[in-house]
Amino acid sequence: MASLPFQPNFRTLDLNLLRVFDEVMAERSLTRAARNLSLTQPAVSNALRRLRESLGDELFRRGGSGMEPTVRALALWPSVREALRSLQATLAPSDFAPASAATTFVLAMADATAATLIPGLIQAAEQEAPGVSLRVVPLTTRDPRRLLDEAAADLAVGYFPAVLADLTAREQAGESVAFAHQRLYGGEYVCVMRRGHPLARGAMTLERFCAARHLLVSFSGRPWGFIDEALASLDRQRRVVLTVNQFFTAGRVVAHSNLLSVMPRHFVRETGMASELVVRKLPFEAPAVHVEALWHRRTQHSSAHQWLRRTLAHAAGRAFGA
Repeated sequence: MASLPFQPNFRTLDLNLLRVFDEVMAERSLTRAARNLSLTQPAVSNALRRLRESLGDELFRRGGSGMEPTVRALALWPSVREALRSLQATLAPSDFAPASAATTFVLAMADATAATLIPGLIQAAEQEAPGVSLRVVPLTTRDPRRLLDEAAADLAVGYFPAVLADLTAREQAGESVAFAHQRLYGGEYVCVMRRGHPLARGAMTLERFCAARHLLVSFSGRPWGFIDEALASLDRQRRVVLTVNQFFTAGRVVAHSNLLSVMPRHFVRETGMASELVVRKLPFEAPAVHVEALWHRRTQHSSAHQWLRRTLAHAAGRAFGA
């Protein structure tokens, strides 16, 4: 006789076990989870054992890099984390008081974006919310929706044309959209090279641009970007000989080599190397760059999150003289 599939009993489930599960998923370590929860490690292990018994799944296995979640755990985590956050937001005071807040905000952005926005943001935080902490994590993708969905970041800031196009199409089709966005500033990408570079003189033609050796800034590590897409539409290509994931690194390398790079015009002044670099306009039409703040709609009405978005927008305005 075939056995019946395991059915967890939600009525008898201790919801405190979900807090332990969420922390272990976030940290991938029993020791760090125990510290964050102010529990002993045996207490965390015991909680996981009880949750395994309740759900009928192993949930975690020990691996070389820590606690490795099972497929079931990975599937459960986004829903568990969102439910815990919603419950916390419901039970916590609704008004965010910057002067007395001790909140930590996590922002995902590239180094060029951080160099532009974080000085103004931290200045505002020091004046208005001295107890607030900011944590900036690398933006490693042009589609940060999973990062936001899993609550690994409060805001993602960057250039997300494909994401915005998809959200717009879904809204126009009448679908529910889980993300919102706000434009912070516009920019232009330019060709950057060292002073004395052979291409610093004379006309920057498409032929000379494509024949040069290039450095590409790629968050994902792929040796292909939107500049390459623009060139492909012209049936042209460039030779990328180096790929890095930071604009500051690109500036340093370009200042001391014969490589060309493409970066935001406004970032050249942030590098501290503007006197060593030459900026040339691209010899072809490239998409306009719009830097957006993207967030999950579950935080839309959070007063703390509203303060963060408003303060970030003011920092962007100050950075660009708006």
